Amino acid sequence: MAALHYDAVVIGAGNGGLAAALTLADAGKRVLLAERHNLPGGFATSFVRGRFEFEASLHELCDFGTPGNSGNLYALFEELGVLDKIEFVTVPEAYRAITLDTGEDYTMPFGVQNFIDKMESYVPGSRESTTTFFALADECRRAMAYLTQMRGNPDTAVLKSEYPNFMRVAAYPIDKVLNAIKMPKKAQEIINVYWSYLGTPEDQLSFLHYALMVNLYITHGAQIPKNRSHGISCALADTIIEKGGEIWYNAEVEHIITKNGRVAGVRFADGKEVATEHVVSNASPHLVYGRMVDKADIPEEELKLANARSLAGRGVSMFLGLNKSPEELGLHDYSYFIYHSLDTKAEFGGMETIENPAQVTVCLNAALPDCSPKGTTILYFTSLYFSDFFGDIANEENYFEIKEKMANCLIDGFEKATGAKIRDCIEEIEVGTPVTYAHYTGAPQGSIYGYLLTGLDNMMPRIMCMYTEKHLPGLHFCGGHAMRGSGFNSSYQSGNLAAKFTLMDMKKEAE
Repeated sequence: MAALHYDAVVIGAGNGGLAAALTLADAGKRVLLAERHNLPGGFATSFVRGRFEFEASLHELCDFGTPGNSGNLYALFEELGVLDKIEFVTVPEAYRAITLDTGEDYTMPFGVQNFIDKMESYVPGSRESTTTFFALADECRRAMAYLTQMRGNPDTAVLKSEYPNFMRVAAYPIDKVLNAIKMPKKAQEIINVYWSYLGTPEDQLSFLHYALMVNLYITHGAQIPKNRSHGISCALADTIIEKGGEIWYNAEVEHIITKNGRVAGVRFADGKEVATEHVVSNASPHLVYGRMVDKADIPEEELKLANARSLAGRGVSMFLGLNKSPEELGLHDYSYFIYHSLDTKAEFGGMETIENPAQVTVCLNAALPDCSPKGTTILYFTSLYFSDFFGDIANEENYFEIKEKMANCLIDGFEKATGAKIRDCIEEIEVGTPVTYAHYTGAPQGSIYGYLLTGLDNMMPRIMCMYTEKHLPGLHFCGGHAMRGSGFNSSYQSGNLAAKFTLMDMKKEAE
């Protein structure tokens, strides 16, 4: 075995891996973070084309907030010592939703009362049910905090007495609960606009998960880092090193070495080996169990679980640097959710073809006026696909043709929805496909949302089971494929959790 030994090795410097490595380093452990790319962050990065620095993936942070109205992610960054190293700004509005087929147009604000009032103006008679929604969401938030405190082993009597409505709604999808509280259909459609952030339609997505997310956004607002998500990644990476951790870039872990049925080390693609009894993987279970662990050492339960799960949305993104200002283009909002309709089930079903104009598009200048040179605009578009159709049709001969078709479809959809004429003022354009994401991050099929959150594999069952899941001893997972699902906030929190599970394992082994 190799002479180099670490208390823990973290595979992948994505959001989860960075948080895991920093949590371990902060606890005084000798930790190695191994990253296959030459930069930290995974999806959380930026890139430059011409005069423009583009945000690669982040639309807005959830559960962060401000000093006087802070959330759990704010507290985590403060705990890990990175909060003062990153400058954040608050996004101006919650979202603007526009439908292509019917021309509906709704702009919703942050602040619970503001949101309720605005909803009532759009849908008269919705005030009571929207108020009930936020009351339910807040009870769910408090119940989840209790479950976390009790480490998945709550007192049922406490749940029944203090969180009775949580018990009533926890097992149901969004549509069932919204119907039960008699929310008007149009109000349901407006409040469900965020669904594409989780990538599951309302009849499959847990009310608990969705309500928590909406409540956190509307209560705390949404923030973005001034220096793009790359700024967060660099702050986390720098702090890992400051606290004694090591980061190896261009270092792809090829194999997790086992001995006597548990983790014993890792082997890199160049043949180098490092000894460790603990691995936290930001790489997905599909990748780890499919390529990195001997089949005989994979717990049968874990193999079945990985095979039973479906990949969530595969990502296509487009980045435009425009030579006109937002004011010249008539763009005044930050987030544009553009769908054919507000029927989430129909939209989900339609996200399987190249010509898919559904998108969430951000005008970065609306939150950061100086993010690009004066008289210019940065737009970035994200669209989801819920099948591997791209892998089925793309090849070396038609790849760029397909990218061009996708780009034209997104531009046409945005121009139709907003009335802004952007095609003739494009100075820089870049398009990322599932191939791009698979290449740079190792994400299976270019999926950007981890495993699909649906049915019995929603966030609640995952969190309740995370204390008893039987991983390969010494191995824990973090990131978008882990217990909290995808998203920046969830990935950071999952890395912190995976590291704390690892620290608990170390403590038990030392006793």
